[in-house]
Amino acid sequence: MKYKAWLSKKIEKTGKILCEACHQACVLSEGEYGTCGVRFVENGELILSVYGKVAALHIDPIEKKPLFHFLPNSKSLSLGTVGCNFSCKFCQNASISQYPKERNHNIFGDDLMPNDIVNLALEYKTKSISYTYNEPAVFFEYAYDTAKLAHEKGLKNIFVTSGYETHKAIDTMGSYLDAMNIDIKAFSDDFYKNISGAKLKPVLDTVEYSYKKGIWVEITTLIIPTLNDSSEELEKIANFIASISLDMPWHISAFHPQYKMLDIPRTPHSTLIKAYEIGKKAGLNYVYIGNVLDEDRSSTYCPNCKKKIIDRSGYIGEIVQNHLIESKCPYCQTKIAGVL
Repeated sequence: MKYKAWLSKKIEKTGKILCEACHQACVLSEGEYGTCGVRFVENGELILSVYGKVAALHIDPIEKKPLFHFLPNSKSLSLGTVGCNFSCKFCQNASISQYPKERNHNIFGDDLMPNDIVNLALEYKTKSISYTYNEPAVFFEYAYDTAKLAHEKGLKNIFVTSGYETHKAIDTMGSYLDAMNIDIKAFSDDFYKNISGAKLKPVLDTVEYSYKKGIWVEITTLIIPTLNDSSEELEKIANFIASISLDMPWHISAFHPQYKMLDIPRTPHSTLIKAYEIGKKAGLNYVYIGNVLDEDRSSTYCPNCKKKIIDRSGYIGEIVQNHLIESKCPYCQTKIAGVL
């Protein structure tokens, strides 16, 4: 379904259209597509080609997002369309994220309008809807309409994102956006430019701005051998997170060969442990290892008394036992951060 991408504005002097959804800030002439491959100009208006077209739909544990401090042990209706404003060479969802760019802007997806999505979430008794699998900023208007209806029905909304939303996009979402998991993929512009087709600074800005807006934020970094796994770079990421909030969780994920990076080996467990220890040394209260089996480092510990308060297991850290009492440590009564 073609739908006006209203998060945009016409540049009067040139007649071109500025897309205001993400920091790619594409300025487009008639017939041109944005970096995402799904926002284009037709008859002088920016059009979203994937409105109502769901390419992926699942009910996931919220820990899979990953979110460990937001509605733990609940289910989230998760959806995505085709298209993405990044071009990560390691993308695990390239079959949908890069689909339009690699197939002359063709799209696919099941027809689901916002009310259909909300009704499915209610039917399956999920507590939230997650906009994920591809970048939610590229289907912003679709996500917005769904999120607004979801809130009216008591559901929470989550963006799983690369962090390229503009301030205007975040402000427009307002109270409808409850939580975000934001990727900090590396701490160098070279990585972002050469591996992901983006820049670092807008991502850091989104993390800080979203946190200040009162959205619950957790961070994920996929550790890729030889590309972003140096101690210096990991320290920069950890210290940046710590400068915003020691209570902002950091998820350290293991790389598995994907898409255009089939020649790079999996992340050694020792590297993940190194990153975990760097996060703890930076003062972060909640650091987690994911995508591998490491029950100790995927569990939650009280930042005050250091005792284990949420036992987790498996590759995505699903909860085995939650010891919290009214969101507090049962041993020392310290309040644990998050929406618990």
